[in-house]
Amino acid sequence: MKIKKGDNVIVISGKDKGKTGHVLKALPSRDMIIVEGVNFKKVHEKPKKSGQKGQIVDKALPLHVSNVLIIDPKNHKGTRVGKKEVAGKMVRISRRSGAIL
Repeated sequence: MKIKKGDNVIVISGKDKGKTGHVLKALPSRDMIIVEGVNFKKVHEKPKKSGQKGQIVDKALPLHVSNVLIIDPKNHKGTRVGKKEVAGKMVRISRRSGAIL
């Protein structure tokens, strides 16, 4: 999986198409990520203690990595990710501009 926690991404499909945000959590075993401010669902929670009321909470659900693109640091548009060896280390690069991510 080429997208990691902390990357800036843009959603390219689904109900939140065009929204951007930071990756809060990566789930590589499922090829999914959780993005800040994207793909919310209202969840009904039961009261945790006696005397407390139940509530409705917005919960961020994961998106598949194929539905997002990393934002290029040079021109702030979505880009695919490649790999390149620099000084003996493999680094991620932007396919659009060649900048190191």
